[in-house]
Amino acid sequence: MKFILGRKLNMTQIYDASGKAIPVTAVEVRGNTVVQVRTKETDGYEAVQIGEGTRNPNRIAKPQKGHFKDLGSFASVCEFRVEAPVFQVGDKIELSQFKLGDSIVVSAISKGKGFQGVVKRHGFHGGPRSHGQKHSEREPGSIGGGLRTHVPVGMRMAGRMGSDRVTVKNLTVAHIDQEDSVMYVSGAIPGHRGTLVEIVGA
Repeated sequence: MKFILGRKLNMTQIYDASGKAIPVTAVEVRGNTVVQVRTKETDGYEAVQIGEGTRNPNRIAKPQKGHFKDLGSFASVCEFRVEAPVFQVGDKIELSQFKLGDSIVVSAISKGKGFQGVVKRHGFHGGPRSHGQKHSEREPGSIGGGLRTHVPVGMRMAGRMGSDRVTVKNLTVAHIDQEDSVMYVSGAIPGHRGTLVEIVGA
C-alpha cells in the first residue's frame, strides 16, 4: 500500500507528449517519518503513524515530545490503516514510491466559507421576480410548513459551509519532480494553499 503526506501548493498546468494542457495541483512532500506502528496486540488495530514536516520544538507539548523522542519535531501527524505493517519507527516514507500515471485517492480539509445561503450552499435557483415579488432572487422559498406546522428533518437551509473532510477518488499522478520533492496531481484537490493532504494509492 502506497501512502504519503504533503502540502497543497497551487494549481497550474503541464503539457503531455502530444501537447495537450493538463490542469494539475502541485503538492509539496516534506519529510515523512514513521512515528509509531500500531498492532492488534497492543492497540487493537493495525496502522502506521506518520509525522510530516517540521515545527518549532518550543511549540510542541511535552507529551508530544516524549512521543516523538529523537525523531524530530513534526508539524502534523496522521495515521494510515495498513494490514500487517512492515514499517519500523524511524523509517522514511519517500516520494519515489509513486510513479507517473498511478491512480491515487486524495483527502484533505476543504476551504471554509462561513455562513452561506441556500443558493451557494445547496445550489437553489432562488425565487422569481414575477407576480408582485421584489427581493426574492436568492430566497429559499417554502420550508414545508402548513398542516404539521414543523420543519421536516434534513431540510436544506442556510448554514455553515466548508471546512469538511473531502475525499477525491480517481485522480492520477501527472508528474513528479524528485529534485524539488513536488507531486503534480491531475485535477483539483480540496483545501487552500498549505492544507495537509493525504495521498493513498488506489
